[in-house]
Amino acid sequence: MPILDVHMLEFFSRSPEQTRRIGMRLGAALKRGDVVCLQGDLGAGKTTFTQGIAQGWGSLDAVSSPTFILVNQYRRADGATLFHMDAYRLASAPEAEELDLDAMLAEGALIIEWPERLSEILPAERLDARLDYLSEEHRQMNFHARGKRSDQILNSVRQALGG
Repeated sequence: MPILDVHMLEFFSRSPEQTRRIGMRLGAALKRGDVVCLQGDLGAGKTTFTQGIAQGWGSLDAVSSPTFILVNQYRRADGATLFHMDAYRLASAPEAEELDLDAMLAEGALIIEWPERLSEILPAERLDARLDYLSEEHRQMNFHARGKRSDQILNSVRQALGG
């Protein structure tokens, strides 16, 4: 795993279980106020990855895709919440602003699917993650840290992967 840029990490997952484990490593590193922007086409493994994030974060709740609800909430024993937003159905940034990202970040961490629909209101400090379908079992995962805190999260994941 060569490091071409300290703010980026590329990883190839060879199974849904491995995708989930990478998510668990990421979830274990998340704190209140952290934002993960998750991109990838349908079937790229975003829900599998998010299941791992929630498990590593300590969620007591089962993970499902929030496509028709907009935002799912996963509770942790200490009362913190992991918010899982699907911005696909949002029509505009003003509609997204009504969701009050600041309130969510005060209460926990936030995963945003289809973040490009919220580009005007995304925090500058965030971790961008892109999943690409390569074959039935294989996914390419690209991470890009944007800011000091996101670099810390990415370094934690990198160390957990043995790099």
